[in-house]
Amino acid sequence: MNTLHGGDWAGYRERFGAEPLDFSASVSPLGLPEGVRRAVVAALSQSNRYPDPSCRTLRALLAQQTGLDPAQILCGNGVSDLLYRLALALQPESALLPAPSFSEYEAALSLTHCEIIYHPLLREEGFRLTEGILSAIHPGVSMVILCQPNNPTGLTVSPELLIRILQRCRVCAALLVVDESFLPFLECPGLFTLQEHLRDNKNLMLLRSFTKSHAMAGLRLGYALCSDTELLHRMYLAGAPWSVSCVAQAAGEAALGEEAYLAELRSLICRERPVLCSELEGLGCSVLPGEANYLFFSSPMTNLSRLLAQRGILIRDCSNFRGLSPGDYRIAVRTQEENRRLMSEMRSIIYG
Repeated sequence: MNTLHGGDWAGYRERFGAEPLDFSASVSPLGLPEGVRRAVVAALSQSNRYPDPSCRTLRALLAQQTGLDPAQILCGNGVSDLLYRLALALQPESALLPAPSFSEYEAALSLTHCEIIYHPLLREEGFRLTEGILSAIHPGVSMVILCQPNNPTGLTVSPELLIRILQRCRVCAALLVVDESFLPFLECPGLFTLQEHLRDNKNLMLLRSFTKSHAMAGLRLGYALCSDTELLHRMYLAGAPWSVSCVAQAAGEAALGEEAYLAELRSLICRERPVLCSELEGLGCSVLPGEANYLFFSSPMTNLSRLLAQRGILIRDCSNFRGLSPGDYRIAVRTQEENRRLMSEMRSIIYG
């Protein structure tokens, strides 16, 4: 099964008549935090009225957490929603995208007939973003989109290079958009964000999501941070009203207080990721030293995702990412028991 994105449990159920163990979607394996669950249940009683279209309470809480003004925050129906709003609001003439990376960047920009310039991340360089991207940012490039850490490789851009990219974008009058959806999974996320540079750089936007870190993929909630409040207002007008439900808003408000949950999540990821990496290498796979809650690896077996699906397990076949090939895969880091089952099935497939 090779869909545009991971997490197609419904397609799997339709085909196989059962629920899969899903390693294709990089969502917290701890499930919805209990405090968020309670907030969701309580918010159901508000479903008879329209949600606050401006997400006032949620934005106020996010402002307290980030030190920004609420006017510098826009909430949306996940980061994907914000990407499409941004493309429609800005109508960029050209955009620079590393490849491989998240496919929705390209999909959103394609709606506006934007010229997309791809900056290849090379296999022989371990798919790392290097300072070579600086020369690709020149006057005429309207936008640069980075994923920190990158999807599907799980690799971060160094803080030093991030700052140089921001400076280069400012000189060239380009908007730098950094998707930080997977940042909360890093051991020290504060070291890899440009948040402190937001106030002094109107050409910087950060995109964040509750989807992955708080297991809220079905609730859909993300937000943009930017000191260009006029651009945020144009993004707000570029999409449908009431895009964030009252339930999602309540979930986000509760999620902001789940620090213990995030600490437990990071501990699990830091403990299980190296074990998975070692096991994959022992099975003859080439594994990137990812820093997120997923691992990218290459295998001589180009049919591995299909064979695992037959055994009740979904992994992400990455062959449809620009710059990747059959045999390239991504798996989420899940609980010890689930990870052991995946490795057991892979050993059985490889060794018979």
